[in-house]
Amino acid sequence: MEKVLVIGAGGQLGQCIKKIVALRSIENVVFPEEKTANILNVADLAALFEEQKPNYVINCAAYTAVDKAEDEADIAKAVNETGAKNLAQLCQQYQATLIHISTDFVFEGNEIKLLKEDDIAEPISVYGVTKLDGELAITAALQQHIIIRTSWLYSEFANNFVKTMLKLGAERDELSIIADQVGTPTYAADLANAIFDIIENPTKIYGVYHFSNEGVTSWYDFAQAIFKLSGTNVKVHPIPTSAYPTKAKRPHFSVMDKTKIKATYHINVPYWTDSLEKCIDALKANP
Repeated sequence: MEKVLVIGAGGQLGQCIKKIVALRSIENVVFPEEKTANILNVADLAALFEEQKPNYVINCAAYTAVDKAEDEADIAKAVNETGAKNLAQLCQQYQATLIHISTDFVFEGNEIKLLKEDDIAEPISVYGVTKLDGELAITAALQQHIIIRTSWLYSEFANNFVKTMLKLGAERDELSIIADQVGTPTYAADLANAIFDIIENPTKIYGVYHFSNEGVTSWYDFAQAIFKLSGTNVKVHPIPTSAYPTKAKRPHFSVMDKTKIKATYHINVPYWTDSLEKCIDALKANP
């Protein structure tokens, strides 16, 4: 394996990458601490590149607080756009391939159709705008890039919808969950596996790709599946988005077409409930 540098190693996806690297016995993967891999500190970042001279850089670092971003647009822009640009420019300098994680929130999500990579991106939140601007900054600065848009990311690590539902389900008898936002959950370990399938594939076709688990669901049905698979006894009520207003608007339908990544890199994509069961089993094994 050529040298791989993981930026944002302490986050949810970064921790899943550590897990997959161990399970697949992948060598030559470096997980620097955040203080030495701050994507907004160009001098320290340049020193890290000079020290490691990576062949691949996986960027898991991002500002992902969707509602908070409405009030912290400058911070979100700095991390999601400027930080991405800094990495792309250093990758260009060191002839490294950048694998950058983006989001389904770059789409408006007002049509019921599978979203393809070349569909028009029209984000409806500050978070979505900054993530799209990050994609554009990378594309302008670096030819050898692979941008992977994903959705509804969860795992046994960090904070996410699955862990929040399990916590609330243990504390309450009833919950109300939005039923009119539709998408696909993505187990971060599956995304991590897909990233290394791409790295290990001798053929590289650069550009934007979509990756989530297979299938379609709503947040309400996602929650129901979490409680069923975990054996949590809680009554769940479906509610419309209008009954739970948030600062940031969310896409109503953001199911992504994964034909391109499957055909190009021969990636097997698990069904969402199968992966959810694996995650819940992992959480039970290490509560």
